Amino acid sequence: MRASLAFRKILTTVLRAAGILGCCCLAVMSIGAAAKPTAVLLEAEQFRELGGWVIDQQFMDQMGSPYLLAHGLGDPVRDAVTSVTFGQSGKVRVWVRTRDWVAPWKAKGAPGRFQVLINGKPLKTMFGTEGEPWHWQDGGTVRVGRTAEIALHDLTGFEGRCDAILFSFDLAFRPPHDGRGLADFRRRTLGLSEQPEAAGNYDLVVVGGGIAGSAAAITAARSGLQVALVQDRPVLGGNGSSEVRVWPEGKIQQPPYPHIGDVVAEMLTPRDARSGNGKGAEVYDDERKLALARAEPNLKLFLECRVNGVEIQSGKIVAVIAQEVRTARRVRLAGRWFLDSTGDAAVGALAGADHETTREQHMGASNLWGVEDTGQPQFFPQCECKDTNALNWEATGSAATAPFPRCPWAVDLSQRDFPGRKKATGQWAQNGLNSLGAWFWESGFDRDPIADVERMRDLNLRAMYGAWDVLKNVDHLYPNHRLRWAAYIAGKRESRRLLGDVILTADDFRTGRVFEDGAFPCSWHIDLHTPEPAFQKGHEGEEFISRATTGAGYQYRSPYWAPYRTLYSRNVANLFMAGRDISVTHDALGAVRVMRTCGAMGEIVGLAASLCKLHDCEPRAVYERYLPELKALMQRGAGKPDTRPAP
Repeated sequence: MRASLAFRKILTTVLRAAGILGCCCLAVMSIGAAAKPTAVLLEAEQFRELGGWVIDQQFMDQMGSPYLLAHGLGDPVRDAVTSVTFGQSGKVRVWVRTRDWVAPWKAKGAPGRFQVLINGKPLKTMFGTEGEPWHWQDGGTVRVGRTAEIALHDLTGFEGRCDAILFSFDLAFRPPHDGRGLADFRRRTLGLSEQPEAAGNYDLVVVGGGIAGSAAAITAARSGLQVALVQDRPVLGGNGSSEVRVWPEGKIQQPPYPHIGDVVAEMLTPRDARSGNGKGAEVYDDERKLALARAEPNLKLFLECRVNGVEIQSGKIVAVIAQEVRTARRVRLAGRWFLDSTGDAAVGALAGADHETTREQHMGASNLWGVEDTGQPQFFPQCECKDTNALNWEATGSAATAPFPRCPWAVDLSQRDFPGRKKATGQWAQNGLNSLGAWFWESGFDRDPIADVERMRDLNLRAMYGAWDVLKNVDHLYPNHRLRWAAYIAGKRESRRLLGDVILTADDFRTGRVFEDGAFPCSWHIDLHTPEPAFQKGHEGEEFISRATTGAGYQYRSPYWAPYRTLYSRNVANLFMAGRDISVTHDALGAVRVMRTCGAMGEIVGLAASLCKLHDCEPRAVYERYLPELKALMQRGAGKPDTRPAP
């Protein structure tokens, strides 16, 4: 057994060095030195070929793992495939960790149905058909040989989800469903160490690779710090990436500090005729952000790593623990200073930092989406569905008509004039299809923005499918159109807010209160979203259309320079924050949450961190003792010369 474990460690090291650990998804649990394996665990995110399934990591903290999602927009996606060596032949019981994603609404139809194929033959059980919570669905027993090819076969294209597959030679064994028991079972079965592996010691560890975190990491690295940037997705940019597709707003490079925003300007594509929400992937230029980060020799990038643990000593963070999304390996990143740019204040909450959450009538999350005409000659090469479902797209794209199945499990909008239908009017009203999938398709106003985020995302999807079902199958409109693209990563607006030495309020904006440590420019109006009253009836507690605040009470003179003291924790001495989790009230968040503004915050944190290193001090001391030095750095900025505004 010891020899076997030693070989596994050597093999893991070789595979990791080769960058192909994700191809090795076999985990074996056995008992005793000569015992045969009793269970084989396949983590879905480690399948050799994902086919048309996508990795969804955004709910790892709630359900314990990433999972594969069949995000086919109504067309079944291509199979995910991998191989397994059982080490013996015999009868096994198959367990699949999944759920019926529309069960929270007691909706009928189980749209997330899929099959598990063993050597091309489906198990009798249909998966994704039962249970609201994540659980192990019993797939019955089957005989297997020493090796097999395993596939996930989607049946609908409507958001089926698979976390893992367990093959148990002990037919009476029941795997734990959740909590600590499941986490320990995964670790033991996957052969993972109880202790995380060391991944370096850094001056600044930045957790969260949105615009704020990326700008902070690049600025700090250019200022001479050794920086780690930890991001749980394969791309940088957060809401401003091709995965979410929100266009970054807010003014940067403003007087009297015209170089605050220079790094942000390098990261983002300039505004042009293509700019806006929900546009093509190229508009958000993920590679531009990645290339900028990779060009910094002092910056180490940890992509697809989710921080879910911290270590505290004497009131300070000394390390964060991150879990690799694809391998489940845990790594430890030690540091002197830390930045929480997660949006959800995940690091601060784990560290015991003071924070607030608006429990009711907070801003929700959107999943932008759009449609396109299949009859247009240029549609085939531009369609973004093809990457998910190439086989079905080839067949559908060759025809002028684009049918869409009925969705009885979706939000029933057959009797509602929703935005984009008939006589729908209001703040969000535009011409026809332009009102579909826009920012105001938003949910979760009274839901827990941390615990209930999967449900919030799924309600957005149910509303999208319900609206398109009505337009196609009830109104019989747009026969040549199909769903072009939809975000499955939720575009969040509000969750936890960390508290600093100053808690900025909306009245500070309205009255123009001047702070001596004004550090980043704010220009967006006090933009708060609440449920649109016209759509509340019949959807109370499940609203999915919002309206934004307008009028004189939500305007202020810009640029407004918000204080540096909102960017560090008041009780965790070495913790910075940047992004939508900074020290503001719910109302003030409406003015600071847009991405260019958040990026400017990140630049300030990067500059302040350089002073912390220079003077061996904490973030508070930068305000108390070194504010003139921070202002001098703000005059210079950290941008490259060709990104700076003309004098």
